[in-house]
Amino acid sequence: MREILKEIVTECAKRVNMPFVTERWLGGMLTNFNTVRKSVKKMQSIEKMLNDGTLDSITKKERLTLARDREKMEKVLGGIAQISRVPAALFLVDIGHEHIALAEARRLNITTFGMVDTNCDPNKVEFSIPANDDATKSIAIITNYIAAAIAEGLAERQAQKDDETEDSEDAGNNELKFEVGDDENQRRRGSDNAGGAPAGGKGRGPAGIQKRRVAGPGAGGNRPGGPGGRR
Repeated sequence: MREILKEIVTECAKRVNMPFVTERWLGGMLTNFNTVRKSVKKMQSIEKMLNDGTLDSITKKERLTLARDREKMEKVLGGIAQISRVPAALFLVDIGHEHIALAEARRLNITTFGMVDTNCDPNKVEFSIPANDDATKSIAIITNYIAAAIAEGLAERQAQKDDETEDSEDAGNNELKFEVGDDENQRRRGSDNAGGAPAGGKGRGPAGIQKRRVAGPGAGGNRPGGPGGRR
């Protein structure tokens, strides 16, 4: 890939904070991702030691050797240093030149987007984009369009997360209001039960009216009146 094309891809990828590879694709960068992550961690460890002065005690030759190793790894792995998992999709500028990356993505069932020229098979990628993969303007237009689509998707995802957060906060506030209302209702019912006893006392009906006692039938019992009863 020419230097001008590398700059276009790098600028678009950094704009949306996405990983990228503009140098030689390392075999196993996707299928052997754990080993690649170890190399990235080694590169970051060397860079940290060079910056914080940990390597000041070693010889100059050893320090230069580590610096050269870091530069080599940075050139190849610098674009994927922040990636922590296998990507969900892969965009390829030249599917013919990057056939190793395409084969690894297809093996792992990763969604592939690719610019397909007349000398390439469009059936090798899931979403083919007919374009001239040798022209700088063509690559710049399509790569910038892909970056804009990624930025739009990230903005929609962030807006959805904000809406979900607001909904959860509103639901929590409503539950708190319901709990406060229930406590007030319970206190009111308790006060009504404590101060609402009948004023008539024991043996009296509503509003203090005394119930009339009627003698039942039996020995010595007199009915209020009627046939066969004493008045």
